Amino acid sequence: MSEAAFNELRRVFNALLASGLASQNLADMLADRAFDLFEANIDAQTAHLPTLACAKGCPSCCALRVTATAPEIFLLARYARQIDQRMPATALGSLSRRIKLANRATRGLSETERMKLRQPCPFVVRGGCIIHPARPLACRGHASFDRRACAQAMAGREVDVPVSAPHVALRALVQDSLREALGAAGLASGLYELNQGLVLALDAPERERAWRDGQDSLAPARIEASTTAAQMDAVLWSRAAGDASIRDEVAAAEPGRQSPMA
Repeated sequence: MSEAAFNELRRVFNALLASGLASQNLADMLADRAFDLFEANIDAQTAHLPTLACAKGCPSCCALRVTATAPEIFLLARYARQIDQRMPATALGSLSRRIKLANRATRGLSETERMKLRQPCPFVVRGGCIIHPARPLACRGHASFDRRACAQAMAGREVDVPVSAPHVALRALVQDSLREALGAAGLASGLYELNQGLVLALDAPERERAWRDGQDSLAPARIEASTTAAQMDAVLWSRAAGDASIRDEVAAAEPGRQSPMA
């Protein structure tokens, strides 16, 4: 495990929490920093790999379950409200309504049931992600080298999808260090199902203040990390280089297989 990289990222988040714990913008500050850390490192970690197949118009993996931290969910809830204020509603209504409909369709389903249902992500409009600049770490950390394999997997076929393991590893590194810092600061540090968490945050904006006060205000949407996911993260983490700078040397791993964005 790259202890040096983890400790440096945790230090970044600890410093941010120490200076901004009383700020109403705490969630945005933390989520933005997490996204920036991911984006600042990913190109260097994937320079030796083939070109990704991911592009606008290919939302195959967008039917997978997505989990996110509380800061990401509160930032996205604010983003969704802004979209509703600035953009005309689609045929399905406002973005907030699309999120609620998606949650109603998928809540409580197993991963297999969810894939069979193929419920589209509420953020995909005309083949593109309308929250792309603010997409969660789970989405940033899921990237494929084979568009056809993705489509086949989502159609229910038994096929290995070659995903970019450096994306998965870096997402885990950033997310784990953020969660560690949140827990040390006395804040809820769990992972939450994205759609359900957003419904909670959209319906009751005061949940964000409650979270800043130390409550697990998104608890109904909390997802317990699976042993398999934890083991995968540990394996990928173990391939990281721990003696180099955070920006450029969270080490790359080998391409892996597609999995839920947990």
